[in-house]
Amino acid sequence: MTHARMSWALLPLLVAALTVWATPASAQNDDYSNPNMTPTNDLPNPYSVVARNPGMPLPDGREWGSTAGVDAAKGHDDIWAIDRCGSNTCVGSHADPILHYDADGNLIGQMGADLFAFPHGIHVDQEGNVWVTDPLPPDGRGDGGNVGQQVTKLSPDGEILLQLGTLKVTGNGPNEFSSPSDVVVGRNGDIFVADGHAEGTNERVMKFDRNGRFIMEWGRPGNGACGTGEFSSLHALDIDSQGRLFIGDRDNNRIQIYDQDGNYLDCWYQFSRPSGIYIDADDNMFVADSESRDGPDNGLDLSHPGWERGIRIGSTQDGSVRYFIPDPDPQGGSSHSEGVAAIMGGAVVYGAEVGPRDFVRYNEN
Repeated sequence: MTHARMSWALLPLLVAALTVWATPASAQNDDYSNPNMTPTNDLPNPYSVVARNPGMPLPDGREWGSTAGVDAAKGHDDIWAIDRCGSNTCVGSHADPILHYDADGNLIGQMGADLFAFPHGIHVDQEGNVWVTDPLPPDGRGDGGNVGQQVTKLSPDGEILLQLGTLKVTGNGPNEFSSPSDVVVGRNGDIFVADGHAEGTNERVMKFDRNGRFIMEWGRPGNGACGTGEFSSLHALDIDSQGRLFIGDRDNNRIQIYDQDGNYLDCWYQFSRPSGIYIDADDNMFVADSESRDGPDNGLDLSHPGWERGIRIGSTQDGSVRYFIPDPDPQGGSSHSEGVAAIMGGAVVYGAEVGPRDFVRYNEN
């Protein structure tokens, strides 16, 4: 705990006073925007696993399903996680998929039964409200239920406060989604939704005001250069202290950075293939890579030669990558964490695993 706060708070401040804050992040290392940059695999790992299934308790003695999402409000040490009802879907289940834990990993709340088919992205705003995306991907996951293709805002007690999208309707209109992967809320209450989850989806970022009124959108499917407005598998969103929107462009193996009006700012490849992004109150950034591999796997051509799966930890201030929690057993289409969050100044990191169906807590050594 003490080491984390010393190494991630005081040291960056001293360095920033001389260089980083006076220079745009893109100027710190020109290689960051190079898709052929050297992989960032050889980094220290100051973390140990302290809770692996069944270490994190679940209600009613059930076992973890695919977890997909985890989040904590900036500056808070309680954590919210998704469990897909002990499976990889909540269709046909009446279990609560949204689980609330205290800083010590004790289960303190649950909610969301019958509200989601395929809960995917989760965001906790500064008022403690919980936002959950419920995509219906083109491959049929989540089909067969009565809900889906929406983004839902819940109070901490589970009351529905707002819903975006049209129930079970797939489309590209201002109140329609084609598989919303993630959601984040800006300081002024504006809502950003990543509307895309692989081929056949809209691959756009949508912006709404705090009351859910559509403001604008940008993006389209594609594998074009950074800044051309093309995305492939929009899978994660978060906002740093400068108000910049970090967009996980997963199938393009990069993070694209925009302002909140849709203007392109920068592109970073150093955090590898982003399934999940979490930025804490001190601009420490945690990026989960659950899919990188050296060759095609399971019929999918998603190779990312030389890059290893795991959680990369660095800073949005200068783009540096400082630590790497590697995947101990990379295999299949997805392993290690897709969702990621951190509490206690980065001393505790949580990983939400889809393929292994697990929820893992890492403590700094």
